[in-house]
Amino acid sequence: MKNLVILISGSGTNLQRIIDCIDNGEIRNVKVNLVIADRECFGLERAEKHNIQTQIIKRGKDFSEKLENAIPENTDLIVLAGFLSILKPEFCKKWEGKMINIHPALLPKFGGKGMWGHHVHNAVIEAEEKESGATVHFVTSGIDEGEIILQGKFDVEENDTAETLAQKVHQIEYDIFPKAIDLVLNK
Repeated sequence: MKNLVILISGSGTNLQRIIDCIDNGEIRNVKVNLVIADRECFGLERAEKHNIQTQIIKRGKDFSEKLENAIPENTDLIVLAGFLSILKPEFCKKWEGKMINIHPALLPKFGGKGMWGHHVHNAVIEAEEKESGATVHFVTSGIDEGEIILQGKFDVEENDTAETLAQKVHQIEYDIFPKAIDLVLNK
C-alpha cells in the first residue's frame, strides 16, 4: 500500500475527488496518510470526515522546515491539491520525482509566480487563447516548470468568462488528477 500526503489551502474539492477515487478503485493501492493545510480551511473538515489525520502549518519563514518535519518518512507521493504556498528549493529537491501539482492551465503557458485561480483564467481570456485546460506536473524548485504528467483541454468559447473557464477547468482536474496519481504510483 502506497502512502500519500496531500497539501491543501482551500475547500478541498480535489482532495475529496482523490479520496473518492481511492474508495472506488480508480486510484489503486494507496491511502492518504496525512492532509496538511497552510491555513484553516474546509478541506481539513473533509479529511477529518474520512478519519484522515490533519495538520495546519501556518506560512512563515520556517514553513518548509516545519513541513519537512511533518511529512512521514514512508511517504510515497506528496500531492499539492489547491495548495498556494511556495515551497523552498531545498524541499522541492528532496522530494523531486515524488511530488506533483495540478495547475489550472495548459503549461507551459500561464504558469509561474502569481498564476493561480482567476489570475490564470483572466490571462487566458486576455490572450484570446483558443483552448485551455489543466496540467498535472512534477514539482520542482521552478514554479510550474516540472515535467508534465497529464493534461486535459477544452475549447475556449467566445462568451467564456474567468468564472466559466474556472468551472470547465475544474471538471478537467477531476478527470486527470486521479489518473495522474494512479499513473505515478502504479506505473
